[in-house]
Amino acid sequence: MENLSDSLEDYLEAIYIINIDRIVVRVKELAQFLSVKTPSVVDAISKLEKKGLVSHEKYGYLSLSAEGSKIAKGIYKKHEYIYKFLNEVLNVDEESAEKDACGIEHHISKSTLEKIIKFMGFVEKNPSAYMEFIHSFKQYLEKENISIQKK
Repeated sequence: MENLSDSLEDYLEAIYIINIDRIVVRVKELAQFLSVKTPSVVDAISKLEKKGLVSHEKYGYLSLSAEGSKIAKGIYKKHEYIYKFLNEVLNVDEESAEKDACGIEHHISKSTLEKIIKFMGFVEKNPSAYMEFIHSFKQYLEKENISIQKK
């Protein structure tokens, strides 16, 4: 994978996500999606263009190159697996799981991510055992939360 900063990875992923629902992506939409100012988007897009990952017509649309799309899709998939693990397995609330997945996706090792992916594949192939595990874990969390509060 191209050596990119966390921020540039976020821009690629955001373009990819916006592009799922829309045919075209504009700088303004990207700025709104990432909650940043337009000049920040223009600067990041310029860097991504130099790396051959994005093309941008001045005052026009953004599009991912084949390589940019491949990288963005990989980042997005990483994010999905981590989010799903945090939210569904560890019972982390949606907002925290989303925020944490966004941070973890940039720093997780390949081997750790592979283990998460394999774990999620395992539980999907064993739904009854998975549901039993989730139920028991939620009960454990509730019990631990009560005992922590009493101390």
